[in-house]
Amino acid sequence: MNHDPDLAYRTLSRDANIAEYTQETATGQIIKHTVSRTGENVKYKLVTFKIDDPENPKNWSKAYKWWVTMVIAIMCFIVALCSSIITPGIDDMAREFGVSEEVALLSITLFVVGFGLGPMAFAPMSEVLGRRIVYVSTLGVSVIFHIPCALSKNIQTLLVCRAISGIAISAPMTLVGGSLADLWKNEERGVPMAVFSAAPFMGPAIGPLIGGYLANSNGWRWLYWLQLIVSGAIYAILTFTVKETYAPKILTDRAKRLRKETGDMSYVTEEEIDRRPFSETVKIFCVRPFQLLFGELIVLLLSLYMSVLYGLLYMFFVAYPVVYEEGKHWDRGPTGLMFIPLAVGVCSSACFSPLVNAHYLKLHKKYNGNPPPEMRLIPMMFSCFFIPIGLFIFAWCSYPNVHWAGSMMGGFPVGFGFIFLYNACNNYLVDTYQSQAASALAAKTFLRSMWGAATVLFTTQMYHKMGYQWASSFLAFLSLLCCAIPFCFYFFGARIRKHSKFAAVYDENAVPDPEKNYGH
Repeated sequence: MNHDPDLAYRTLSRDANIAEYTQETATGQIIKHTVSRTGENVKYKLVTFKIDDPENPKNWSKAYKWWVTMVIAIMCFIVALCSSIITPGIDDMAREFGVSEEVALLSITLFVVGFGLGPMAFAPMSEVLGRRIVYVSTLGVSVIFHIPCALSKNIQTLLVCRAISGIAISAPMTLVGGSLADLWKNEERGVPMAVFSAAPFMGPAIGPLIGGYLANSNGWRWLYWLQLIVSGAIYAILTFTVKETYAPKILTDRAKRLRKETGDMSYVTEEEIDRRPFSETVKIFCVRPFQLLFGELIVLLLSLYMSVLYGLLYMFFVAYPVVYEEGKHWDRGPTGLMFIPLAVGVCSSACFSPLVNAHYLKLHKKYNGNPPPEMRLIPMMFSCFFIPIGLFIFAWCSYPNVHWAGSMMGGFPVGFGFIFLYNACNNYLVDTYQSQAASALAAKTFLRSMWGAATVLFTTQMYHKMGYQWASSFLAFLSLLCCAIPFCFYFFGARIRKHSKFAAVYDENAVPDPEKNYGH
């Protein structure tokens, strides 16, 4: 299944010709005959990319495509870094402003809430205006609002600016998957997606490591100055080196140019002539994600699963200081070092992602090019157990008198499992919902961000009341319970999809070719 959820399915009418954006033609145009609102027969020339067109992002040089990939992956890393790097400075900030730890933790919560709210606006903006303008404008706003955070004289200023910065900086997380789909052909996308997938999970793992030593040596305000420096640097690189990648935007600009140069008004794109009514577009962007979230069992359970995982990541920001600083009486710097196995686990799983992609390509051939979406769940069914294993290790090695190496190494299997689960979930939703996939992913992002934002507010209390071992064990049992979800959908997903209003219809006759043995 070669379906791109990031094309303009949500802004174009059902009669629009998506082939304009997916096919290269010898003439650079597709003739479209239609009837105007006045009843006249009209002939349009839909502008397409020509064969081997240098303006088609998929035809750009490999070196430049990798440059763009690395720039936007680093952007995602920095976004995630900004969410977690302030954790070691929470206590100092709370003391300076005379507020409780819970109020100080709102600086993380409000930032992460922005990850759920921002995409609701930035996704539709990118489908209308293009990727680049959304990247540049939103990241620019976020960079600016790091300054009042660093200079704030009271907690109110910091929290408001932190909330604005979180909403603005969420755009890269929302758009990067689409940008990679713009750049790379389906068969080329495995390794770039692995690089991108590691970035959002590396940031939260590296943030407390850097933040611990920086807060000790320079104070908590420098945690915000560092965010300004790194986000400002990537903003400059993005602005001056990354071009527009969104095909509908590139072709719309070309159509305008052709009309101006030739005087022929029949040069158009589907974006210009076949848009949905504005009210319908707003409904799709704002209402459809929640229709899928609460009306589709697949979207609901997978969103809950990803929310549990995302919540675990942010719980670690608070749980590690509790276990190591309170329990073992460590300083913030060494506590940050405990996140290293988590980061190594993420990197290790990213290295295996191309192998997972290669296995799926074998299944793609085995099912004659039309594998059921449930084949995407195979990596999830194996990797889901790494999370509870790591949490149980962390839990029962977290006694103050037990050597730190045991609890530290519990982070490795947790990090190792994250990317496999994250990618498999996204791929399953895309294959299941196809033209509705962007809305399904938006629903997942919204729920996981809201839950991730909430977890930091009660983690300390949970660890104090339940004890280090049973608090972590509770999370382990919860993640173990979630392991049933991919197995449930692997065996019953096809039956569930038959009763769905939004799931794509698959050819039930697409069965494995018995003459082919791919040894899975």
